[in-house]
Amino acid sequence: MSIQTLDLPLQQVGLPIEGMTCASCVARVEKALAKVPGVERVAVNLASERADVRFDPGQTNAGALAEAVAKAGYSVPPDETVLDIEGMTCASCVARVEKALARVPGVTGVEVNLAAERATVRAAAAVPIDQLVASVTRAGYGAVLHAVAEDAAACRDAEIKARLDRGFRHVLLAALFTLPLVAQMFLRLAGVPWHLPLWAEWALATPVQFWLGARFYVAAFKALRARTGNMDLLVALGTSAAYGFSVYLLLEHGEHASHLYFEASAIVITLVLLGRWFELRAKQGTTEAIHALMTLRPDRARVVRDGVEQEVPVAALRQGDLIVIRPGERVPVDGVVTEGRSSADESLVTGESLPVDKQADSRVTAGSINGTGLLRVRATAVGEDTTLSRIIKLVEGAQASKAPVQRLVDRISAVFVPVVVGIALAAFLGWWFATGDLTQAMVNAVAVLVIACPCALGLATPTAIMVGTGAAARAGILIRDAEALERAHAVTAVILDKTGTLTEGRPTVTDIRPLTGLDTSPLLRLAAALQSGSEHPLAHAVLSAARERGVSIPDVSEFSSITGRGVAGLVAGRRLLLGNRALLQGENIATAPLEDAAVALEGQGRTVMWLGAVQLEPALLGLIAVSDPVKPTAAAAVAALRRQGIEAVMVTGDNARTADVVARAVGLDRVIAGVLPGDKAAEVQRLQAAGKVVAMVGDGINDAPALAAADIGIAMGTGTDVAMHTAGITLMRGDPILIPAALDVARATYARIRQNLFWAFIFNIVGLPLAAFGFLSPVVSGAAMAFSSVGVVTSSLLLRRWRSNTRGRSAP
Repeated sequence: MSIQTLDLPLQQVGLPIEGMTCASCVARVEKALAKVPGVERVAVNLASERADVRFDPGQTNAGALAEAVAKAGYSVPPDETVLDIEGMTCASCVARVEKALARVPGVTGVEVNLAAERATVRAAAAVPIDQLVASVTRAGYGAVLHAVAEDAAACRDAEIKARLDRGFRHVLLAALFTLPLVAQMFLRLAGVPWHLPLWAEWALATPVQFWLGARFYVAAFKALRARTGNMDLLVALGTSAAYGFSVYLLLEHGEHASHLYFEASAIVITLVLLGRWFELRAKQGTTEAIHALMTLRPDRARVVRDGVEQEVPVAALRQGDLIVIRPGERVPVDGVVTEGRSSADESLVTGESLPVDKQADSRVTAGSINGTGLLRVRATAVGEDTTLSRIIKLVEGAQASKAPVQRLVDRISAVFVPVVVGIALAAFLGWWFATGDLTQAMVNAVAVLVIACPCALGLATPTAIMVGTGAAARAGILIRDAEALERAHAVTAVILDKTGTLTEGRPTVTDIRPLTGLDTSPLLRLAAALQSGSEHPLAHAVLSAARERGVSIPDVSEFSSITGRGVAGLVAGRRLLLGNRALLQGENIATAPLEDAAVALEGQGRTVMWLGAVQLEPALLGLIAVSDPVKPTAAAAVAALRRQGIEAVMVTGDNARTADVVARAVGLDRVIAGVLPGDKAAEVQRLQAAGKVVAMVGDGINDAPALAAADIGIAMGTGTDVAMHTAGITLMRGDPILIPAALDVARATYARIRQNLFWAFIFNIVGLPLAAFGFLSPVVSGAAMAFSSVGVVTSSLLLRRWRSNTRGRSAP
């Protein structure tokens, strides 16, 4: 008998991590999580204090991941969700609900209260509400999010505010204890012979060292227990050395001790605490894009059930519900308008600055704001399936991902603390042997320990990525991950699809030319029958024309789509073909009788479809021409690409004459026409072989292979899901001007990453030798270290001012 294992799909979870302070912490958490069986990929972000883990649920779970983090010396705060449960009547019901919720991936604990009809669910990471509700529903009960429970965004805001308040109190207390020591130091420098009693110095420095500085000892102990080091270990070592040496001198010489260093240890701890507080405040700004997106989710919605309008939590909505959206309210779901006329402000979702008109059959997106009209909307996607939720996941994933350039930082951070301790020890021994002055040797060693800053290295890359991708998201540009961003900055050539990218992608029929002896209506009737089996934009144009003219559409059988050429099928017992010249000529159908008309239409930028019948004698029946207007911003987009020094090429399956007209309209010099979908990827590879870094822009299923083959794929958000899934960048609006804007924000972000890393490296490369050779005191070293990480985060925050330079403006 053989045992079969159940192959479960890989899952991804985002774990909030508490206690990380520097790049060494990041490396330690990543190493701990990577050792857990079943973990496929780990990305830890210091700026967002989050770990994204991809794992096999058959081998591990979120609880095991949280345990691994705890063993490494850090913690994963539990996420708590409260659900109102409907239908429970006894203790057996309680057990069934608890069992159902406990089976949801990520859940670590469940408490169900029968009297309150409420379930409290604890998880190692945020679990989607719809998964919890679905598990309870499958168990035979009902569940909705508890009405008074705060949402995750509000909880995070409260937590950050509490951390800021607590940090400020600690800084203030440390400053009050340290101020007399600082005053004494400055008076001494000014030649005023006043100083505190040495025992008073000890009394003031001790609470700063062991009460307000306790966090450094706790974190350092955890690091040592995990056989590694971090910035807290360096601070603890440096300040303990200064404090301990001062205590030794005081006990050895009493009030006759020449000079103590209590002020050095107290000032360093105070400055580090102040730097951490500033850093936390600055890091808040790096997550503002995610926060802004999360606040777009309304808490409650009005739904019509059994003919009665009622207000329910958004988590209780289901696909197919009829939602009532009043003027000024946020749209809670993705859906289709069934009744009403209004406009919607979609600026925070798609970046579209102007309101978009909505009427029957119009699509609405969760998070947009309804205008002045009342709308009734049929929900097509709710909860985690909405466009807004997918955008949030995409931005979160991008912000948590790790750029390839970060690998250098990871390698350095792995050995940073041991190297710094080694330099400090060498400085101590060198000064002691060279001068015989134990005090000077101790001071310089402490300065080395204090000035080292792995924190700046750890924040340099993730903060820039978080702010850059957030700025891009506000403009309607979604960057899938840091690797896509890093590739996009180096693009030197862009391949542009025509239909749906440079043109509107909504062609309309302009001409119907039957062969002599036929009428236009029968020709349109046969063409519409063939196109009824296709999803191509040209098919929609033909079908729309038939409906507008009241032409009945017969059934089609044996339908087939011939990639890159057209369609074929049986209509009323006749085998018909509709497509380009190559399709008909391949069946020996001569196009000569209408060739002059076709050439003239193509010269006007129109796409010609030929209709033929395959009987005993193949015959041409006529042609239909459609026009697809060029998008208003297409020419500006091409001009912007040219200003950026990027070569733009249009590759299309359309005929050369039509393609040339569009190319002239948008200012393109190079056009490759008549390309089959499978050959677009080959065009990408040709440019790559010529040494170009290629971006492919498309919107259709037929563009997916080329998007995947390109160095970076850019999908128009108005296109198919397949294209967006394949691409590294998605443009939420079908606006070509976003193409150069996407490359521009990638360049600006990558430039900021390089700048941050340069200053982080230079700070340590210059600062460590200066401290080792006695040019920096521990106090100056502490101030420099405390504000180095703040400077890196502040530098990244400048990306919030990014504005596209696609119209000649410069990005910061």
